[in-house]
Amino acid sequence: MICNSLEEVRANIDRIDDEIIRLIAERGTYVVQASAFKKDEEGVKDTGRVERVIEKVREKAIEYGASPDMIEALYREMISRFVNMEMSEFARQVKCCG
Repeated sequence: MICNSLEEVRANIDRIDDEIIRLIAERGTYVVQASAFKKDEEGVKDTGRVERVIEKVREKAIEYGASPDMIEALYREMISRFVNMEMSEFARQVKCCG
């Protein structure tokens, strides 16, 4: 979409940011659910899964015309934060329900 003003550009960026945040929040609900299926902390960290996700998002970045390096950096940070969140949830479940 071609914009005719800076305000229009910013409105579109805000619209996209809103959707990105909504999707990240939705992703987080699945991360919390995933912790219930993990047997141990290594299962939570699952570095093999992380690398498969990174490979997939790099391919998607190329497909959509985004920088694969930027997408990888964003995903590595996001995944790191989600793993921390999942580790906390996993620890809570172990403590609570052993």
